[in-house]
Amino acid sequence: MSDAQSAPSSVAVLTSGGDASGMNAAVRAVIRTAAHHGIDVYAVHEGYHGLVTGGDLIRRMEPAEADGILHLGGTVIGTARSNQFRTREGRRAAARNLVEHDIDALVVIGGDGSLAGANLFREEWPGLLAELVDSEVISSDVAESHSFLRLVGLVGSIDNDMSGTDMTIGADTALHRIVEALDALHSTAASHQRTFVVEVMGRNCGYLALMSSLATAASWVLIPEQPPAEDWPQQMCQDIKAGRDIGRRHSVVVLAEGAHDRDGSPITAERVKTLLEDELGEDTRITVLGHVQRGGAPSAFDRYFATLLGHAAVERLLADEPGAPAQMVGLRGDRVVTLPLMECVADTQQVAERIKTHDYAGAMELRGGNFRQAYEILQTVQQAAPRPVPAQRRFRIAVVHGGGPAPGMNTVVRAAVRLGLDRGYTVLAVKNGFRGLREGDISEMGWMDVSSWVAEGGAEIGTNRDVPGPAAIAQIAEQVAAHHIDALLMAGGWAGYQAAYELHRHRDHYAALDIPIVCMPVTINNDVPATELSIGSDTALNSIVADVDKIRRSAVATRRVFVVEVMGHDCGYLALLSGLATGAERIYLPEQGITLDGLTADVHALADGFRAGKRVGLLVRSEGSDRVYTTGFITSLFQKEGGELFDAREEVLGHVQEGGNPSPFDRVQATILTARCLEFLSQELESGGRAGAMIGFRSGELQFTNLTEYPALIEENVQRPTEQRWMEHRNLAVVMRD
Repeated sequence: MSDAQSAPSSVAVLTSGGDASGMNAAVRAVIRTAAHHGIDVYAVHEGYHGLVTGGDLIRRMEPAEADGILHLGGTVIGTARSNQFRTREGRRAAARNLVEHDIDALVVIGGDGSLAGANLFREEWPGLLAELVDSEVISSDVAESHSFLRLVGLVGSIDNDMSGTDMTIGADTALHRIVEALDALHSTAASHQRTFVVEVMGRNCGYLALMSSLATAASWVLIPEQPPAEDWPQQMCQDIKAGRDIGRRHSVVVLAEGAHDRDGSPITAERVKTLLEDELGEDTRITVLGHVQRGGAPSAFDRYFATLLGHAAVERLLADEPGAPAQMVGLRGDRVVTLPLMECVADTQQVAERIKTHDYAGAMELRGGNFRQAYEILQTVQQAAPRPVPAQRRFRIAVVHGGGPAPGMNTVVRAAVRLGLDRGYTVLAVKNGFRGLREGDISEMGWMDVSSWVAEGGAEIGTNRDVPGPAAIAQIAEQVAAHHIDALLMAGGWAGYQAAYELHRHRDHYAALDIPIVCMPVTINNDVPATELSIGSDTALNSIVADVDKIRRSAVATRRVFVVEVMGHDCGYLALLSGLATGAERIYLPEQGITLDGLTADVHALADGFRAGKRVGLLVRSEGSDRVYTTGFITSLFQKEGGELFDAREEVLGHVQEGGNPSPFDRVQATILTARCLEFLSQELESGGRAGAMIGFRSGELQFTNLTEYPALIEENVQRPTEQRWMEHRNLAVVMRD
């Protein structure tokens, strides 16, 4: 190993293959992180074509050149296919172009084909340089100083089809586009009592079709990994007709573009349309969403997720020893992980091979547990009626909310009703939170009572922040006994967890309360214990990001600094993640507090930026950051000190963050978590157990934590848990603003 190449000389970033929203966030993160470490960074424009062509298509980038691209879809540095790069001559030209710019480290953002091509380039690198030396294009000294090419791959693909990572850049945004379209189609289809057949992207991967179906209450779904049974035409028609018979005014069939039957014959949208028209006389329309799925502003997730990956990619390049195998940076749960690139590519290609050889069980296995579970849940919730197994015990399970309203609450109730009824249970809805439980405002729910709830924001059964005291607990015990409630599912936030814990704590005093209780995190603040993520927070982040995008455009015209206040109470999750997703210059958190010295430094830093040509400034402040240094105070300070350089305005986003329809992520996760909660309650009831638990995302998995641990998992005198893993990203916010 040569000491001459102990660290990368320069880093280059390129995007290749199909564009995906979020690529710009990754490019920005690579540029800012490399600059933070004092390393020159280059952007290769037009993908591998630019790498082969060189010249002006390989340009050195300054941190300021990455401003203003977070909110843009596609890739600002372009992407293009290159037949030349497929040849050794083309790759030799690419090696020459990189060496001429002193580049020996590469971040490639693309699909499995693009990343496999990059790895071949890395493996051939020493031989390519030797050929350039032999032909006297470069000197042996230059070749020696660039003897290895470091490579890290990031997966940019709307299909979410790469093994090794839970999500790929662009998939969440594509799901947003599809769900928005399906939501719109539901209303027009119902108006005319029509059936729509909707084709979405996904040649060998049914992720978009499956998750969009789960998020929008589609009637049928067809995916490549799990073709329908041989009698699928008859079964589909029976299911659509059964839905009509119970009062559904419309139906939606979603199919991935690569859908096929068990013999491998394609199932096209036209084929499905003809079947429905001929067999049922349905008024049927086809909608092919096409490339609209790729476009538009990135979702909040794709912005901060891609930022995390871009940052991690550069850090990995700096840590790698020369000659180390190529790595892929991805996501497992909420953790950024680094995996051998070609192992992930091989596993991904194995899925397509399994599908080709009709090994569908193997294909589903390779997709992972969450994919399989989502498919199984969908088969139940899309039924026209429950199909309980005979002789099942008819337990009575109550669903109640607690805390502030959050998008996803209605989704939880819908899933609980349908999955519970399918088990043969009686599902009770408690109206108006724990106050309603105390007053006996409880009603039995039917299958069609929740038919449209999957996509609706708010809380149809009501919620409040009441936490029962001793007298109320006694009344609740009476109502639990009177309504023969066997188990309780609480879906809510801080007050809901407190209330559930109080009931659990008093079970020794009231026999009626000695029942299984499970708490599910549904709050925009993401401030409850035993979980790293709560339902509703993704919707809130998207709401914040959409509003801040508009605010930024306003500020550009007037050289203005906006101080944006977001919710969170004592938890800064929304502030930090929205700040990362919108490119905020400063983020103020309750966990860190605010000091006058810090504000003074921030004023001077922004003033220097505006003197250097900055046109807009953004500060994001969590509402509970400081009692003295309020949003109004900070705005006044910046207004006064900005002088002729800039003015300042405050924007308190308020309750708009709690409203709106839940995001695709919140809909899907709410449904999956509800299914797991019902499994937990079922196991307790069947075994005679009486445990209380909190479900949550922990270390990349869904886990249950004993409810008795609740007091030990929260901080004293503030509303937040003792452990907040997202706080690890604070330093990233500093790097991104440099």
